[in-house]
Order: sequence, then C-alpha cells, then structure tokens
Amino acid sequence: MDSSIETHTIGSGRKLLLVHGLGGSWRSWSPILPIVSAQRQAIMIDLPGHGESPAHPDSGTFRGLAVSLETYILREGLGPIDVAGVSLGGRLVLELARRGCVRDVVALDPGGFWQGWERAYFRWTLGASLRLLRLLKGQLGMLSASPVTRTALLAQLSARPWALSPELVERELASFAKTPTVAPLIKDLADGPAQDGPASSSVGRITIGWGGKDRLCPPRQAARAREAFPHAALHWFEESGHYSIWDCPEQAARLILESTGKVSVTNSR
Repeated sequence: MDSSIETHTIGSGRKLLLVHGLGGSWRSWSPILPIVSAQRQAIMIDLPGHGESPAHPDSGTFRGLAVSLETYILREGLGPIDVAGVSLGGRLVLELARRGCVRDVVALDPGGFWQGWERAYFRWTLGASLRLLRLLKGQLGMLSASPVTRTALLAQLSARPWALSPELVERELASFAKTPTVAPLIKDLADGPAQDGPASSSVGRITIGWGGKDRLCPPRQAARAREAFPHAALHWFEESGHYSIWDCPEQAARLILESTGKVSVTNSR
C-alpha cells in the first residue's frame, strides 16, 4: 500500500474502503468494525494530515484530500471499490462517486451542503471547539471520564455524548485537537463551493445517511444532498447526531453492509 497513507485492514470478503471525518483517524470506525469486518474486508485509512499519515502539500483543502484519495485508490488498484465515509469522509466519497472511481457508496452526514448563515456557523462552532480542545489537551482524559463534560465537549457530533465510552471520547477529541490540517480545512470547507453532483454513470448505488438530531449539519441539508445526487437513496438515523457510527453503530453497520451488497435499504420520511 501507499506508504504515505496509513492503512489498516481487517476482515475478509468483498473490499470496503472506510473514510473517517475531519480530525479523526481510522480508529473513528471502531464501534462498527466488529459487525462490518465479519462480512467484509474493511480497509481503513488515515487521510493525509490525519492520524499517522503525513500531510501532503494541499492536505489543508478539500480538493487536495479528494485528489490524494483518488490517487491512492488508483495507485493501489482498488478501483472500483465500495466506499463509506462519515462527515468530511462522507463528502469525500460523494466526490469520488462524482469522479467515477468507486462502486457502491454510503455517505453518512456528509458536509458540503450548507448555505447562508450555516457556513459561518460551521466555521465558528468547529473553530471554537478546536481552540478550546487545544487549551484543554492535557486534561482530556479527566474531562472525558465525566458524562457531564463528555456532553459539553461532544454535543456538536453526538445526540447522546454521555452514553459514549470515555475512551472513544478522549481519543477522538485528542485526535481533533492535534491534527495539524484541521484549522485550514475548517476555513476551506466553510468558505469553499458546495459539493457538486451528480455521480458518474459508472458508479453503483449511492446511499446518503443523515442523523435526525445532527447539530453540525442540520437535517434540512439532506434535501440539498438529494438534489445534487438525485438517484441516491436517503436513510434517516432518527436518534442520531452527526456521527451515526457512534450513536447508532449497529444500524450504521447494517446500512453500510446492505447498501453495498444486493439488498436495497431505504428509510425515507
């Protein structure tokens, strides 16, 4: 595999590439891995500038990450491959679908569909969180141990932060705080163009999943995603926030497996 992109593989069967969100790493997928890897060969990466993958010159931009990811897939002979992504990763897999280098696609709460004041809100709320977490970086273990502070620190991304494991919360907050490309990516994502569509005709099925209680990318943005990708199926995680793989791991795992297999799954409102 490309040594500039950290890669972890688990399971066997049809290959499935998992793309994490902003400031995360391959470990962000840990809540759903036992289910997914029982049926698929899950290939998880650290995006450039995240986790153990060094930043490329343009890794502080969405376009740069998309090019790096497409190059990785082509260089490693993985295309067309089934892909699933969450948050920033969800937008990236939709971009790969637009470019036509993947097969079946599952995008969970993808970014890129904000309008008007939502752009400023996205920039402000994530920017403030980044500054706060960097100030608190030596105390994240202690803060993550308390349901009260877990809720305060992760309310943007989870509908039930108090129910998440302290280990997951500490790991994800620390990863977000230390990722060097987060600040430029926040600005680029907030100020850049909306996500283009539709998917290439060579791509298989597209499924978009959205948390009914998403506080970072509000549910109304799902309609815009469907407008950009009109042939996509839309699945609602009614009790989930921005990260359904944390709030509803079994449901998210089933959606990914069934939407990249032979069974069609939709849950339209």
